[in-house]
Amino acid sequence: MIVIENDWLKVGIISNGAEIRKVKHKKNGLDYMWTGDDAYWGRVSPVLFPIVGRLKEDRYQLDGQTYKMLQHGFLRDVVFDVDEQTTTNVSLVFESAGRFINVYPYEFKVFIRYILKGDSLIVQWEIVNESKEEMYFSIGAHPAFKIPLVENETIEDYSLNFNPAANKNVIEYELKNSLIHERGTANDISTIQLTHSLFAHDALVYSNIEQITLVSNKSRHGVEVMFENFPFVGIWSKYMDADGTMAPFICIEPWYGIADTYNTSGNMKEKFGVNMLETGETFQAEYKMKFK
Repeated sequence: MIVIENDWLKVGIISNGAEIRKVKHKKNGLDYMWTGDDAYWGRVSPVLFPIVGRLKEDRYQLDGQTYKMLQHGFLRDVVFDVDEQTTTNVSLVFESAGRFINVYPYEFKVFIRYILKGDSLIVQWEIVNESKEEMYFSIGAHPAFKIPLVENETIEDYSLNFNPAANKNVIEYELKNSLIHERGTANDISTIQLTHSLFAHDALVYSNIEQITLVSNKSRHGVEVMFENFPFVGIWSKYMDADGTMAPFICIEPWYGIADTYNTSGNMKEKFGVNMLETGETFQAEYKMKFK
């Protein structure tokens, strides 16, 4: 486990997937991250790359070739190296080196950096296109926060508060068979109270949101996730059909990319929400989590 810490937070990160596994608040004693219990969902904070969500029939086409790729891509399962580390920061790096050419015909390097600042954790991504041609990709976060955070609270004591981007319409999407359907403009999105049935039909997905706050209406503890300029965000928890309950975590997922639409052509270059990098260029993005 790679550990960074300051006077406020102690964060544990594993090299597999460069995944955050633990966030301990030194002032209030709370553990904020999901435990990764396989009975519900065995991951904690995977990074999604080079796709976000699922492809139609788990396939895509590029320059006349068909490739198979499973949901959320492969970066969450690779081993990163430590590039630089201090007490409060760490930079991890992964270089493709031809290992994924059969499923993703590009060469690339990915840096994931974690930076502590007060009671906040800043996450930075840097993607370098090392191919000889333009590169198409998506990248997304998938951090899972434990709820309830405090003993004697319930999931229903928590709500999600939304800050939409200024002067933009919030578009709401729904997932059917893991594919995206646009529902239209969300005219009044400010607060959603958590209930066990909220994710009975899969994730909630929006565009043009720049901050979501998960907060307890009793203790006021929670997490602010800030992701200005990200085009999409997903919110998800595993719904347990057997007893109609929600798993004891919630994911707030800033995305540069999204699952395939139901009517996709399958051509990666035409994929809804896809990003393009010219050869030798670098993509950079960051989001921040404030633990309260």
